[in-house]
Amino acid sequence: MRYREPSGVGGRQRERSFEKKWQADAYAARIQRDKYEGLFLDPRRGQIPLRAFAEQWLERQAVSDSTYRNYESFLRIHLLPQLGDRPLAGIQRGDIEVFVAALRQILAASTVRDRMKMVSSLFESAVRGKRRPDDPTKGVRLPRSASPALDEDLLPTLQQVDLIAAHISPHYRLTVYLQAGAGLRISETLAFTADCRRAEFLRVRRQVSSKAHRVDCATRFMPLKHRTAKEYRDVPLAPFLAQEIEAHLRMWGTSTVSGHQVLFAPRLRGKGIMPTATTYAYHFRKALRDAGLIHSDGTPLYTPHCLRHFFASTALGHGIPVHEVSRWLGHRSIKTTVDIYGHLVPASWERCRTIMQTALRPADSQ
Repeated sequence: MRYREPSGVGGRQRERSFEKKWQADAYAARIQRDKYEGLFLDPRRGQIPLRAFAEQWLERQAVSDSTYRNYESFLRIHLLPQLGDRPLAGIQRGDIEVFVAALRQILAASTVRDRMKMVSSLFESAVRGKRRPDDPTKGVRLPRSASPALDEDLLPTLQQVDLIAAHISPHYRLTVYLQAGAGLRISETLAFTADCRRAEFLRVRRQVSSKAHRVDCATRFMPLKHRTAKEYRDVPLAPFLAQEIEAHLRMWGTSTVSGHQVLFAPRLRGKGIMPTATTYAYHFRKALRDAGLIHSDGTPLYTPHCLRHFFASTALGHGIPVHEVSRWLGHRSIKTTVDIYGHLVPASWERCRTIMQTALRPADSQ
């Protein structure tokens, strides 16, 4: 059976042999239908190894530094060693199911679900590029994630927050209170600049790049998570936090980095241009060890993110509406806030008991 490719594919004449005439006729009909509906796939385009296609795909992704690193490491460590040498069009749903089963042995369910979104995006790109007819990740069952609700053991007390601030390097004392008192992410805290402070609120505009400590870093500051370059969020500024900012500025002043007056640039030579979440982690862990906030095996009780949990749980526990807290935290949706912190609002339980009692048994409530 001879046929000609569509002109957009190459327009070359091809031929294929079959044992039976009816098989050739059926194939010819399918080719003609696909050409008419714009579904024709050049078999040669699907022969590219997954490894080569994944590298091309990754370079086209407009994502943040951290997301790019997550994608790259997952491809390098997990997907490509198992499927990277296979032709793109030859990977089937069964192959993906085996791959997911292997991931479940070494990664948390939530991580598997998150990373498989990336794998699906990769194969969807291949389908759009007419390199394969379908997405083999469709219908593959993924492990159920555990509840994202915050473990209350990860909540430091006020006394512990103050202990961390007292034991961390003096230059970083303010970082503790920007997280615990305003709910900033650590990457946002380290990117804090003099113009972030307003009369009664903080205007958070940027976060520090994961490569900001390197001399060759081209972009030291990035847009906020889930936001574009011009977006920002405002967070109420408590008087004590305003005093902490003033004290920091009197003691340490600011440094000019990429045109911004930053508060936490390293003061010592050889320590990089800007601190990042990774380089800051050393100082935070040391503070917890010095304060005695460690597990029996010597590991720290908390991470910097636990201070952000302190802010959210404190605000919600004192009656601040969840939609306000969600906006101050910079969550993508209010559902994220409710899923993580919704169980930490004890007043709502008592309120519900009172309302239901009054509604259903009004006589007993008098």
